[in-house]
Amino acid sequence: MTVTLTEKAALKLRTVLYGNSNTSHIAGIRVGVKDGGCNGYEYALNLVKEANSEDVRFEQDDVPIYVDPTSVSLLDGVVIDFVDSLTQSGFTFTNPNATDTCGCGKSFSTANCGGQAASCG
Repeated sequence: MTVTLTEKAALKLRTVLYGNSNTSHIAGIRVGVKDGGCNGYEYALNLVKEANSEDVRFEQDDVPIYVDPTSVSLLDGVVIDFVDSLTQSGFTFTNPNATDTCGCGKSFSTANCGGQAASCG
């Protein structure tokens, strides 16, 4: 299981996690997928206060990362980046398991299993 953070993503996440005293109770980030989006799955990236006992746990660049077990196979090899431009700001996902992605880049589908698609609108 590999989830890789780019240098920009790791910097942004460290800033959020360790940037002020209001986040001192945050344990790390949880990465996952859920049914939805135009193509069946949507990415989820959340701050968490504690890990679930089933989570796959690892750390990269001082960022604790937790992946829920149902998302592991769908996220294996994913690269998370952070972009900040005039037209877009936020985290992006490059997923080698995705066979199709939405134009907005927030949802995807795979060849082996499909989630429940929903309208982006």
